[in-house]
Amino acid sequence: MAPRIGILALQGAFAAHREALSELGAECRLVRLPEHLSGLDGLVIPGGESTTMSNLVQSSGLTDPLRTALDEGLPVFGTCAGMILLASRIEDGRDDQIHLDAMSLSVRRNAYGRQVDSFETDLDIDGLDGEFHAVFIRAPLVTSMGPEVRVLATHGDHAVLVAEGNRMACSFHPELTADRRVHRLFLDHLSASIPLTR
Repeated sequence: MAPRIGILALQGAFAAHREALSELGAECRLVRLPEHLSGLDGLVIPGGESTTMSNLVQSSGLTDPLRTALDEGLPVFGTCAGMILLASRIEDGRDDQIHLDAMSLSVRRNAYGRQVDSFETDLDIDGLDGEFHAVFIRAPLVTSMGPEVRVLATHGDHAVLVAEGNRMACSFHPELTADRRVHRLFLDHLSASIPLTR
């Protein structure tokens, strides 16, 4: 049975995530309203502009439903701005910027620089054979982690792909390459950690 994966589709690179997950056989649903969270086996929160995404989550009435779904154990994968939204602390966030407090992470927005400082690099990722070519765009920096967070990849001295329970987050944009192995890692982790339900 194909996993039913929701993709938060308020802003950012949600279409590229849908393409990647569909190629891997997942049934994808764009999440724009609270009722779209019903019956999901997992959720992806894409990259984008974190403050804009925060505002749209609030104006769409999704803040509490997202927190409830995550509290009840919905697996989630956040990329770039999605990592910021999942964090327990945003060091340089705006006063009105929400976060879902879903992973034991402190992050700093745009810590790798602005758009002109975007870069690509090859990463060694735990669980993958061979390097993964990663695209970093205005990427967040993980500044601290809780003891249950597992580091799956680093760039320099910093974690850039992490997992905690059935949750994953990364600083880069795996959806912007043709390599689907990081998405597969999330789907494999999801199917191994909890039964898929409807």
